[in-house]
Amino acid sequence: MKRVLALAVSLGLGLPMSALGAESVRVQILSATVKDQTIANAEVILQKNGEASIQGKTAADGTARFEKPFGGLDDSGVSLIVKKDGYSNLVARCPCNGLTYAVSPVMTQNLDGMRIVLNWGAKPADLDSHLVHPSTHVFFSKKKGDLANLDVDDTTSYGPETITLEKKKPGVKYLYAVHNYTEGDVQGSTTLSNVSQAKVFVYVGSSLVRTFTPPQGKAGNVWVVFGIGDNGEFYDINKFTDVSDRSKVGDFMQGLISGEGFKSVPEVSSDQVKLADKLNRQGEQAYHAKKLDEAVALYLEAIANNPEHGQAYSNLGLAYQKLDRSAEALWANRKAIALASGPNANTIQASSFYNIARVYESQSQWSDALENYQAALGKKEHPAYRSGIEKMKQKLGQP
Repeated sequence: MKRVLALAVSLGLGLPMSALGAESVRVQILSATVKDQTIANAEVILQKNGEASIQGKTAADGTARFEKPFGGLDDSGVSLIVKKDGYSNLVARCPCNGLTYAVSPVMTQNLDGMRIVLNWGAKPADLDSHLVHPSTHVFFSKKKGDLANLDVDDTTSYGPETITLEKKKPGVKYLYAVHNYTEGDVQGSTTLSNVSQAKVFVYVGSSLVRTFTPPQGKAGNVWVVFGIGDNGEFYDINKFTDVSDRSKVGDFMQGLISGEGFKSVPEVSSDQVKLADKLNRQGEQAYHAKKLDEAVALYLEAIANNPEHGQAYSNLGLAYQKLDRSAEALWANRKAIALASGPNANTIQASSFYNIARVYESQSQWSDALENYQAALGKKEHPAYRSGIEKMKQKLGQP
């Protein structure tokens, strides 16, 4: 069995609490991009509302242990935060005990990349990541695709499985799904939904921008997690289905891509809608107080509760720009454009296109900047949009 699992067994990871010792919590931190590489000296923090946070460091084997956190092992409302220089911060909702998490190196090569990291629990043994677009399918038997790669594959529980999208191709749809390979020929199983403890972490630039956990009580051996639209906008799909043949997962996903288009249909309660509005307002207050990191965290929490919160995405894009997180700003503004509706839709879209243009201009990507300044002007007349167009044409030597 692989070294990760051997470590987990030797340290009690993934075993019942009776085998761990009363009230103790252990987690292991690995690299998301180098197979079985443990991460030493990472800062691991447990947080719970109303309680002082608990901090520790990972040992050489990547493990951190906490004795009796918060007076006991009640994981309700507890968040795990992992920080390490050169890696994006990881934030995950507990339960966390006995699980392995992977941290992603900061992505700096281009503005249109993305990294997707899948972690899960002891069962099932083998979950697989699949990323498709019309000309490629990246998964365990085809690890290198068109500007996308499966960096890490795992078949013995916990993960990670990591796919890196080096650069999104313009005008191309993408779809990401998780397949329960262990039960690939089982119909109607709820293992992936109810048992797996699966978490999908999506990274853009230097940031963790979205986290997905499967909804409970869903039958199916394929979890279609999210899609990326023609213009780079993000869609929360989060649906389950069965594929009877393990070899047909890619065909099924390609069929979805060639359909009418993606739709976000998140399962959001009225309480979550209200909470998202509250968090967005708190984010705006933090932004105006120049507490930008706090504002980003609040906007992301608003989006986690209501993934179709257009104003939170628009606000998030602006906050990311102020923090010079260009890739993240592009991601947020593209979703704000897709969500804009009502009488102010053109204004919101024009502003977001303008923000995207400025990001590209700051990176000396003149053609991309020009395209987005023109898109902004197409939505609304504004002298700043015309000025941007003229500047980019001068840079490109166009009349």
